[in-house]
Amino acid sequence: MKVKLILLACIACCAFRPAFGWGKTGHDAIAYIAECNLTSRAKKNIEKYLDGRSIVYYASWMDQVRFTKPYRATSKWHGFATDAEAKYIPSPGEDAVLAIEEAAATLRDYRHQDDSMVCTAIRYLVHLVGDMHCPVHIRYPWYEKFLFKIYGREYQIHSFWDAVPDIIHTWGYEDYRCQLDRCSKTERKALAAGTPREWADENARNCRVIYDWIKSGDNLTKAQSHDFMLNVQPLAEQQILKAGYRLARILNELFD
Repeated sequence: MKVKLILLACIACCAFRPAFGWGKTGHDAIAYIAECNLTSRAKKNIEKYLDGRSIVYYASWMDQVRFTKPYRATSKWHGFATDAEAKYIPSPGEDAVLAIEEAAATLRDYRHQDDSMVCTAIRYLVHLVGDMHCPVHIRYPWYEKFLFKIYGREYQIHSFWDAVPDIIHTWGYEDYRCQLDRCSKTERKALAAGTPREWADENARNCRVIYDWIKSGDNLTKAQSHDFMLNVQPLAEQQILKAGYRLARILNELFD
């Protein structure tokens, strides 16, 4: 009963929250998994440009500044588009994948860049690698922010998935790292392999299933709600873990 009440409270709360990828808990978890997989040299070099702070500190920074005048253009960078076959389509000006590539390109020559530019590019990477792994930040041709009901409460699909890390567990970001980051070195390397464009294709293939699990106007029974959540949890956890390992790999390659 207590678990159900917590779930319903999370759902009710999240229905009124802005739609930001993974929410603070998810972004912090991704950044912390990444930080715990950085080499000591990479971590030291990165923190020089973050005033000694952890990358976790800036995990949600892009969501905090996206509507301010200096960063208004970045408000469209938080996802990416695909075709009907779930193949990534570059979309200049509104594309997390292109923004990740541009930030990485800046950081390849970070020693010869302005410190503030390096700091900003790191913050972009930390956030956008997480966002591109959030299922509702993938813009399929049929994407829409539809409503459905779970456990008798109305929900918006985008807000639901953004809030999933707080819904499926009552964990903090350190708990996510402790419970999920248990792969062998070989497994971590395999999960982190590839390029941002290849990750986009993979994410699109793997995450399109969420639109089979729930449809606009669905009103799930208690049993259907349980089944739905049993599908949601492993996908969310896998996407968070992959994002953490992939962020770590990019940062290690750039700063070690």
